[in-house]
Amino acid sequence: MSDTFPGAVEFDRSHIVAAILNVSIFAPVVLLFAYAGFSFGYIVSFNFFTMIAGYLWLIPFSVLTYDHRLAYVSIIISGLLFILPSLFITSPGRRHPPLSARAFDHLLSVMLLVGATVAAVGALYNFTPVGLSEIYRYRAELNFPAPLRYALGTTSNVLLPFAFAGFLERKLFGRAGLALLLLLLLYPVTLTKLTLFAPFWLVFLTLLSTWAPPRAATILSLLLPMLAGIVLFFAMRAGLFPLGIGSLYVGTVNSRMIAMPSAALEVYNNFFSEHPLTHFCQINLLKPFISCPYDEPLSVVMSKAYQLGAFNASLFATEGIASVGPLFAPLSALGCGLIIAIANRLSSGLSPRLILVSSGLILQALVNVPLSTNLLSNGAALLFVLWYVSPRAAATTTGKPLNRAKDEQQPAQARTMLSAG
Repeated sequence: MSDTFPGAVEFDRSHIVAAILNVSIFAPVVLLFAYAGFSFGYIVSFNFFTMIAGYLWLIPFSVLTYDHRLAYVSIIISGLLFILPSLFITSPGRRHPPLSARAFDHLLSVMLLVGATVAAVGALYNFTPVGLSEIYRYRAELNFPAPLRYALGTTSNVLLPFAFAGFLERKLFGRAGLALLLLLLLYPVTLTKLTLFAPFWLVFLTLLSTWAPPRAATILSLLLPMLAGIVLFFAMRAGLFPLGIGSLYVGTVNSRMIAMPSAALEVYNNFFSEHPLTHFCQINLLKPFISCPYDEPLSVVMSKAYQLGAFNASLFATEGIASVGPLFAPLSALGCGLIIAIANRLSSGLSPRLILVSSGLILQALVNVPLSTNLLSNGAALLFVLWYVSPRAAATTTGKPLNRAKDEQQPAQARTMLSAG
């Protein structure tokens, strides 16, 4: 960690006990996951729980000079106020008649057509099939028109993953494979690691959600990649695994996917303890109405301030720390948790596998990108609408809906709908 984020944290064995105590105070929150049933909020909350625990571990090793005590209390309260509504507001809302199975199939096919069109148009502006070591050099030169930039974000994060998950539930495996192929073709267009690894990630989530109960699949989706990176790290040190491949995996998964969101809280806390808050001016829709102290995106501001590369951060860092400061960040977290609770209600009754797989890429974006950006630019709001209109009987062809007590049982409402179908 100290090698990856120099100038922010520095490992010191004498602080290990303090780090353990920091995490242990927040650790009992994990009991909530044993009681709560599966939902979209369950997936998001578990990943945020891990991110917050990671940040609490980092605090004793911090070399930055902000008020660590205030930040410590703030992030714990923020985590609780986000997790509680995200886990426990799951009852279905009032629902208009959903799409028929036939209409649902047509909708999925339209998503494939849109995905192919967006990929083709994007390729007219950029199609550079280069290795991962070169993507940053070429990506700095990308300049997509705003409508295409939004279309690429929505297509890669929502439309194609949802089409893949939907076709799986309908047992249309050829079309599901086509969705993955289109997703892979977006890599030389966007030059992002997420689009390159997205097909493999979605297949991994599919296997997990097929073989394991939904709550266990959620936990394993984070635990297994992290453990694999730890094993590879020690294997490389022992000379048992190629350094290049192992470093690529550890750097992408353990560092970028898992450690970076926690480290971002460290950096944002320090920066905004010394600089003006944004008061949500980083949200494009609000910029015309709010005076903003920053002319550049926060990712660029952070890059110039800390020389750690351009990176965004989760809702706890942006809608929380950057926008209102650590004192009022818990209120912002509560508001964001209620938005996730709405998504729970819109997806209630769907197959757990459909929810887990279709949200697989949005989940990765949520821990690294502000909630507002995910809703508006990455298509999360559209995903919630798609869940709302999806037919429960059609979408649960192979999945097992849950109740709060047992993953293996389906709720009475979903059981009635299936019987009627």
